[in-house]
Amino acid sequence: MAAAESFRVATWNLENYLDAPVGSRRAKSPESKAAIREMIRGMKPDVLALQEVGSTNALAELARDCQFPFWEHVSGADTNIHVAVLSRFPILSRRHHTNDSYLLFGRRHRVSRGFAEVTIQASPGYVFTLLTAHLKSRRVIPQGDEAAMREQEALILREKVDALFRANADVNLIVLGDLNDLHDSKSTRAVIGKGRFALVDTRPAERACYGNTNAGPRNITWTYFYQQEDTYQRVDYVLLSSGMACEWNKGETYVLAEPNWGMASDHRPVVASFWAENR
Repeated sequence: MAAAESFRVATWNLENYLDAPVGSRRAKSPESKAAIREMIRGMKPDVLALQEVGSTNALAELARDCQFPFWEHVSGADTNIHVAVLSRFPILSRRHHTNDSYLLFGRRHRVSRGFAEVTIQASPGYVFTLLTAHLKSRRVIPQGDEAAMREQEALILREKVDALFRANADVNLIVLGDLNDLHDSKSTRAVIGKGRFALVDTRPAERACYGNTNAGPRNITWTYFYQQEDTYQRVDYVLLSSGMACEWNKGETYVLAEPNWGMASDHRPVVASFWAENR
């Protein structure tokens, strides 16, 4: 493969990217699909982690239309929506984490969407591992406390991260996706971790800054619009190992702000850029 001086990795919750309705989830409209394709072409990711993807047919169609030759689709306990990865680079190895469970208040639960773990060859001399997730939503359900369930899923995700560090303390690792909570929540803090192997929060923002305060520019970081409460929140993350952070290009890392973002999804994509060599 040809050497790449730099590459882009993005994450995006596509909000029910379904080719047919399932339960209360409607099929994605042609207009919404077109907006998604337009935004993908605009941000030009080399690797794209996705959440709320429907069938493999829906993913294969998107991969074909946006010219991603490699893809992975992970089916977890939730049979309606899934996590996935699209890549322009070869996928050297993959692990589908789909059978993890936890005990909460005497009841056994499975991780809803599972985790997709792939190792990717970005250039002849640069390899990195990507681990994407879509944690339990904040929607109240009768099966259990949503915050406690999300924290348990986060702890299991962190176990996957720690296993990668035990295998290689200098691993080039990106943990990304829809963590469904704020940066200071218990679940998000559990994924980030502490000490030597804590992950680096890239905290992307829109490219424009609005005004100045004593704390610095007011960077706009929200990634999700929750219509029921009329709120805008950052719940989608790109987290890095210290090894991967050495190659991180901060100036080309951002939340994509497009006028038609709402036609595509209730989330906005997050893009991070990296140099394709160990530094």
